[in-house]
Amino acid sequence: MRRNHLGIGNSRNRAIAGLVACAAAMIAPLAHADEVQPFRLCADPTNLPFSSDSPSQPGFYVEIGQALAQALGRPIAFDWYKSYFGKRTVRVTLLGKQCDAMIGLPRSEDFMGPAVIFSNTFAKEGYALVAAKGQAIGGIDGLKGKRVAVQFASTPQNLLASRDDVQKVTVLSPEEGMQALEQGKVDVAFIWGPVAGWLNKTSYNDRYQIQLTEGEGLSWDAAIGFAKTSTELRDRVDAVLPQLEKTIGKLAVKYGLPTGQPVRFGAARAAPAGTTTGTGTGPAVVQIANVVATETKGDASAPNAEAVGAGKEIFNGTCAHCHGPDAIQSERKIDLRLLRHRYGDDMRDTFWKTVHEGRPSKGMPAWKEVFTDEQFDSIYSFLLTVQAESND
Repeated sequence: MRRNHLGIGNSRNRAIAGLVACAAAMIAPLAHADEVQPFRLCADPTNLPFSSDSPSQPGFYVEIGQALAQALGRPIAFDWYKSYFGKRTVRVTLLGKQCDAMIGLPRSEDFMGPAVIFSNTFAKEGYALVAAKGQAIGGIDGLKGKRVAVQFASTPQNLLASRDDVQKVTVLSPEEGMQALEQGKVDVAFIWGPVAGWLNKTSYNDRYQIQLTEGEGLSWDAAIGFAKTSTELRDRVDAVLPQLEKTIGKLAVKYGLPTGQPVRFGAARAAPAGTTTGTGTGPAVVQIANVVATETKGDASAPNAEAVGAGKEIFNGTCAHCHGPDAIQSERKIDLRLLRHRYGDDMRDTFWKTVHEGRPSKGMPAWKEVFTDEQFDSIYSFLLTVQAESND
């Protein structure tokens, strides 16, 4: 009897335990669903003044993200990814669903739209004029007779390329431009504004004045990017952004970003219609204009739009650091817009031999182990659309 009684009791206990486990299994997903999900941001771990994985100096964008997460009532999480190439980074991280948002993209539908949608503008960023304090420059005429540091393959370099009354000194980075200014080699540095401001604050004891500029390819509105499926989150962010206006203003001062009335410049006369892209420091800055395909000389047919687009993307991701964004380049010896002028009917053969075998003595590597012939064809198709007559 005792054995039977215990057996019955064990069965009852097992039944109760089963019911409890079943109820717990049903409740668990509901509890998980009620948990507040983190606000996930993609950011570069080594890109001050914008972002850093260092808690002591997180960066302008990271601190904006932290303020946004707090306003949204969500914890924050970061996906760190080094952003050598702007659009490639966005594809891998934001569009690859590694994060919910990316702070600091140019607010333009031409930048990866419609795959990427944008918040309202939270800041204006761009190139800046750096000079000794008290030396205000009212525009391009204010640079007459001055030695001006310009970043290689940048909009300022193209803007001043045809000005014989300005002495251009080419530098490879904002750091080098600030050093040239400090060493008395130039009178003005026309360089990437956020980095110039950060260096002025952290390395030069705020001894220079920094004036933001505006004009085609010189400045743009910075926003927060989202995948096109995230309209609800985008709208929630837009709703809280006005609450953070003072916070963002204080952060801009903290990280030395240029503020105040920008200096207005006209269009860069040396640059044809195309894409003007910012340098590697900072976010990718893109202003897209129409690219009109020219008639092809020495080629069987005009390139199709798909090939041109593919070639343009490869070119800007790989070749632009030497030959300029969209092949916009003021250094004639590496200006690929003059290929037809130089080589005529031999343009294609010269291109093909150069990209396959390289020109090591001139710093041009061989790319035959990197790209396929189909990709080379697409790059060539793009280059056909930007050919220009010589301006000798």
